[in-house]
Amino acid sequence: MVINKYLKRLFFILNLFVVIPCFGQNPKPVCTEAHELDLHQLRYADEAITQSINNKEIPGAVLAVVYHSKLAYLKAYGNKQIYPTAVPMDINTVFDLASLTKAVATATSVMILTERGKLRLEDKVSLYIPDFNDKIQIINLLTHTSGLPPYAPVDTILKRQANDPDALIHYIARCKRSFEPGNGFQYSCLNYITLQRIVETVSGQSLRDFAKTNIFDVLGMKHTDYCPAGEILKRTAPTEKQSDNQVLCGVVHDPLARVLNHGISGNAGLFSDAKDLALFSAALLNNGSINGKRILSQQAVKTLTTIPRELSAYGRTPGWDVFSDYSSNQGDLLSPNTYGHTGYTGTSIVIDPDHEIAIILLTNRVHPVDTGSVVRLRAIVANAVAASIK
Repeated sequence: MVINKYLKRLFFILNLFVVIPCFGQNPKPVCTEAHELDLHQLRYADEAITQSINNKEIPGAVLAVVYHSKLAYLKAYGNKQIYPTAVPMDINTVFDLASLTKAVATATSVMILTERGKLRLEDKVSLYIPDFNDKIQIINLLTHTSGLPPYAPVDTILKRQANDPDALIHYIARCKRSFEPGNGFQYSCLNYITLQRIVETVSGQSLRDFAKTNIFDVLGMKHTDYCPAGEILKRTAPTEKQSDNQVLCGVVHDPLARVLNHGISGNAGLFSDAKDLALFSAALLNNGSINGKRILSQQAVKTLTTIPRELSAYGRTPGWDVFSDYSSNQGDLLSPNTYGHTGYTGTSIVIDPDHEIAIILLTNRVHPVDTGSVVRLRAIVANAVAASIK
């Protein structure tokens, strides 16, 4: 009886060490099956992130690694807030994903509608938005080969919205194109705002509701949403300090999404944490399903993550980046079939289907001011994780 009592107490204490996160810049990973990876090698990723914090490039970060459909590594570093007071980062921190919204919510929603027979990637945009009187197709929007400009004048369009609630989409439909569709690559938030309108027109739901019902709820992504409230908001890391000295927290950083689309936008606006994004990444690595829950068919995942033959020169799949100028977050050691995406606020997902590994690095580099950079850090972390594969 004495031995059993002692063993129970020991078991309880050990469990505490597993589930309670350690704060600071060098905590131990709190959720790991890293025996499948080289734990010593992963320390180089830890060191790189810690150095970036010490260099004041970022206030903190969360790193998650998915390997063979398992969450193999999950760790928090530094602080999620440093202004007006310091608040330690933890593994449950929710981040403003910025342009990761494009891949996780918008492109995935388009592919779901495609496999349900509601649209074709070769459909002209004008079929859904008559003001588009040119040859731009849905596939051009997805791959940033439409010729639409990168951004739009927020203040000008805001003034027009008083008399025209659709002023943003009208601007996009009529603005000057940089090149003919399919004849070049230009990364554009306007592509994905247009895709948002198409998703909403075809589905009869807001992008927020469609993505929640068909992606996040299916996979059990409980802390992923637009316009976070309640528990999600409490977990959210702040971003940039504004002119009134208040920091944005739970309010999307991107001006097009925040000012013109009221927080729900195809180009930005989604908030999530590392564990939810690990579920999403694992589903893509597992041909569209995880834990018996499916969001996409195997064929749809293949299309979503493969560069179209006719657009092969530009390096973009219908939603992800393989080898464009924006793909440096993949590092140097992953396979040629690796795809990924980044977000302006400091977020990144890299997925290598050949090695069945995903690297999720979440930072709020724009807090409290937009001066930090994670371009080099992303590649260094990807290299350290890639080298940990046994």
